[in-house]
Amino acid sequence: MEQQLIRVAHALEQAERILIITGAGVSADSGLPTYRGLGGLYNGRTAEGLPIEEALSGPMLQRDPALCWKYLAELGKATLGTQPNAGHQAIAELQRRKPQCWVLTQNIDGYHRAAGSPAERLIEIHGQLAPLYCQSCGTESAELAAHLQRPLPPRCADCGGILRPPVVLFEEMLPEAAIDQLYAELRKGFEVVLSVGTTASFPYIVEPLLRTRAAGGFTVEINPSMTDISDLVDVRLQGRALDILSQLLGHIRHD
Repeated sequence: MEQQLIRVAHALEQAERILIITGAGVSADSGLPTYRGLGGLYNGRTAEGLPIEEALSGPMLQRDPALCWKYLAELGKATLGTQPNAGHQAIAELQRRKPQCWVLTQNIDGYHRAAGSPAERLIEIHGQLAPLYCQSCGTESAELAAHLQRPLPPRCADCGGILRPPVVLFEEMLPEAAIDQLYAELRKGFEVVLSVGTTASFPYIVEPLLRTRAAGGFTVEINPSMTDISDLVDVRLQGRALDILSQLLGHIRHD
């Protein structure tokens, strides 16, 4: 493990263009539940007997906004009750040291921003939990915490319309601007790609790894367990994100 850490640290030292892909495993170390951990769900089903993917979907927000918001609120309360961990902070520090280090995250908690990752090199592919905006008139509200203390779903102070977060729910399209930004950077190429705390095999997660490796770049996975991408990378570091990332940073010289 130590030799693999040193190998990855050396690759990061030598590289200029780096992409770090992060998933739920990074924020889980802060105590934030994944979708399947919301509200004490059992086997991914809600108290209403629905798959969580259906409860937290775009169609459900339109059909039964109170039900969708019941589980959005669980995630919102969990996010407000926790904070970035050493993994987020190590990533932000690496970005400070490497001006062409980018972060592509599936997480919607805003912890990368809070830890100091620059917004101009952060692609939040699934959006964020705040600020809320009105689906009827577009008015924004930054008062997420206050809305979660009121009857759900939250409503617009201007027109009474239902508010929603700028997050990608199940069955919704990814934000076009974020996809365009990702592929613009992919066309420039990356020398090193790290996949951290994600088991997802979505094309926009796998493709950066495949493209980089095919072009002779270096690819790494950091995860406690095997995933669909474990066999696609050059090095696999087994463990929690906050532990591994902190150790990696300690092996990288800081001029």
